Amino acid sequence: MKAIVLIKKKGMKKLAIFSVFTLFAFSLMAGQTPKSEKGQGQETKKEQKAARVPLKKLEGNVVSDEAKKNFILDFSDVKDAQWKRSGTFDEVTFTKDHKQLTAYYDSGGMLVGTTSAREFSDLPDKGRQEIKSKYKDYTVNQVIFYDDNESNPTDMILWATQFDDEDLYFVELAKGSNKIVVMVTPAGKVSMFKQL
Repeated sequence: MKAIVLIKKKGMKKLAIFSVFTLFAFSLMAGQTPKSEKGQGQETKKEQKAARVPLKKLEGNVVSDEAKKNFILDFSDVKDAQWKRSGTFDEVTFTKDHKQLTAYYDSGGMLVGTTSAREFSDLPDKGRQEIKSKYKDYTVNQVIFYDDNESNPTDMILWATQFDDEDLYFVELAKGSNKIVVMVTPAGKVSMFKQL
């Protein structure tokens, strides 16, 4: 009888060790990403940039009814909307929550994003410090925050330059007649956007 119990205990021990080993192996395999999938997001972003299609120029001077309908859905209870058609977007300037905003609608009447004036103090600390250090001889002319509509893949154009659709701060800096625009991510990363 003791022999049977010992055999059962050894068998149970082996089964337990085998189970733990199997779970460990599966967890390792699940955590690994095949090399072909690694960096796929980066390649896609690079491919998108390379294959970036210039935005469609809007025809005529009349703002689309679709943009106006979507604006009402996107920003209810706005009384002071002022519309205009630029080359690429239908633009509406309005006040919401005591802030002046401009919303941009694409050729399909879908919201691309909004811009609003901000203060230098609104920038992330890291971005402010880098600008103060790297561009200490420059004065800040204006700060604009671009809030992207993530559900619309259409890129945005500011200062006649098309850029990827993401939330960004833009800081216009001047040093004498030299004017530049730098962009700052919400994480505080600063990079050159355009020489004016």
